Amino acid sequence: MKFFRYSIVFVLIIVVVAVLHFKKWVVENGPLSDSVMVEINRGISSQRVADILYKQGVIDHPLLFRLLMKYQKAEEKIKAGEYLFEQRISAQEVLNKLVKGDVFYYKITVPEGYTVAQIIELLNTNDKLSGEVSSVLPEGSFLPETYTFQKGERRDNILNKAVSAMQEKLAAIWEGREEGLPYKNMQELLTMASIIEKETGVDSERAQVASVFVNRLRKEMLLQTDPTVIYALTKGQSELGRALLRKDLAVDDPYNTYRYAGLPPTPICNPGEASLYAAAHPAPTDYLYFVANGSGGHNFAKTLSEHNHNVANWKKINQ
Repeated sequence: MKFFRYSIVFVLIIVVVAVLHFKKWVVENGPLSDSVMVEINRGISSQRVADILYKQGVIDHPLLFRLLMKYQKAEEKIKAGEYLFEQRISAQEVLNKLVKGDVFYYKITVPEGYTVAQIIELLNTNDKLSGEVSSVLPEGSFLPETYTFQKGERRDNILNKAVSAMQEKLAAIWEGREEGLPYKNMQELLTMASIIEKETGVDSERAQVASVFVNRLRKEMLLQTDPTVIYALTKGQSELGRALLRKDLAVDDPYNTYRYAGLPPTPICNPGEASLYAAAHPAPTDYLYFVANGSGGHNFAKTLSEHNHNVANWKKINQ
């Protein structure tokens, strides 16, 4: 009987020690020496999950990890995706990530001023995305921004996010616009913003550029903006690849604001929030002209003679 009792005590001690060791293992730093990306495919078994994590060095005991999954009833809760595991991550933290679906998100930035064609090319060259772009939306449909996505997400999903973001942002800016602007609707404000976007990359002068074109519209002057001529020649499908020529300014196209009055038929790119805001809040100026100043910005003028002086200075700089 003594032997039997001693045996039971011995077994209990072993069990207690094992449980304590298991609990310690669950929360202590893991073996991973450097961060690693691990992909867990949909529908694989808990054993396969443990094996993958072991082979990638995330855990050091696949059997114990399977016991942990079973003990916490997590075997059917593991979510597929691509996970970034940081160095020394514990087994419990690994399982928490898998159960929460705390997958790694990639980022893609749509630059301000990109055309629809350029945005689609940007998406098509990203090998972390999947699927074909199913439809091409009108110019100006997408808000330039940084969007996050999981590996394998469809390209259409990114476009849908960008469309929703533009609709929301444009509606808010239109609602808060200044009174008396020469726009018939939101689309015209969007078109103006696209011109501003192409004319300047200097945030501090966007409102001044906007004031020039708004003042010209009010006076029924031709806008005479080069980016619209470039769009007339390329339709946003590619870069022009050369300087504009005098003959280009005479091209018979509704986007040529040297020949056709008012705004062009559609936006000429996808403008960012700053340009949208400038179109809705132009600076209170009497400017009617502007020209590059040779240092990345522009010189503005109220009269043609003043403008011609600025042009002459610019030509001297570029000789």
